Amino acid sequence: MGNFVARNKPDWDELERLVAKAKKKLRRMTPEELSRLDVLYRRTTVHLAQVATRTTDMHLLAYLNALAAAAHSLIYLPPRKSVWAGAASFLFEGFVRLVARNWKFHAASAALLMGGALLGYFASMHDPLAAYALMMPGDTRTPGATPEQLLDVLHSGRDGGRGGKFVFASFLFSHNLKVGLIAMALGVLAGVPTIILVLYNGMMLGAFVAIHHRAGIVAEVWAWILPHGIPELGAIILFGGVGLMFAQAVVSPGRMTRSAALKRAGVVASQTCLGSGAMLVLAAIVESYLRQSHLSTEARLAFAGGMAALFLMLGLYGVLRERMATAGSAAAPRETG
Repeated sequence: MGNFVARNKPDWDELERLVAKAKKKLRRMTPEELSRLDVLYRRTTVHLAQVATRTTDMHLLAYLNALAAAAHSLIYLPPRKSVWAGAASFLFEGFVRLVARNWKFHAASAALLMGGALLGYFASMHDPLAAYALMMPGDTRTPGATPEQLLDVLHSGRDGGRGGKFVFASFLFSHNLKVGLIAMALGVLAGVPTIILVLYNGMMLGAFVAIHHRAGIVAEVWAWILPHGIPELGAIILFGGVGLMFAQAVVSPGRMTRSAALKRAGVVASQTCLGSGAMLVLAAIVESYLRQSHLSTEARLAFAGGMAALFLMLGLYGVLRERMATAGSAAAPRETG
């Protein structure tokens, strides 16, 4: 056995060095090193089998077993992703494909929000009393406010400290998340509360815009709304879309049982919550720090345009990736009996 160890130890030492290097940075290894790692691993497994049957040296057996296991994990197991890499992979691949897969529900939710916004806008432009009815009680932004008063509210908070803005961002995130979760969860009640909630949020938005338009404040109010409104309203639309999925599972589960349909919708809901929650975090940060900054109206609108383009590209990418996956599944050969 002494000759066996002396003859093969150089291979084991070389394999140890390659395993140590691969554990630090597998991507930096050359093709030659990777090929050598594979060759030495297979050779070491043979040595391990020989040692296991020809000797009672437990130390040598444990050493070769650990060495072979370490090399095996590098060759056959997928590389581990960091938490951040996994989150990015979900947001830019899994989440956008999930949204594309259920686009009909989200499109219906978007139609409800936009329909409510148009209804609230035109109703408030026609009759100021409608705006009073739609706006939250105690809100100073009413049809009776002067343009100066409305602008003061739009410009408020710009000189606040970072601590106050952080607290405000936390409040906005928790509030918007609660609204989104309620809109989603209430879908189990045949979708009626979800429809009303999404529609009402759109009507409040429309009334808010109408109040400022009547006062001649157009560009400034859109520069105030859009930077944070694009991710925030987008998240609310997605929550509402999942709520409509719950509604379908209850009202028309198809060939599935209601419990099975609700379970499937629940899986989609949990994944959608993760992505929509990230959108709400972004919205809260933008609303607290960018909206309450001294950036010009033009810069705010440019930022909003960039964010809209980003989300549009992500949506198109999700549709493309989902279609490619669907086409690949349909083109895969099926086994015949």
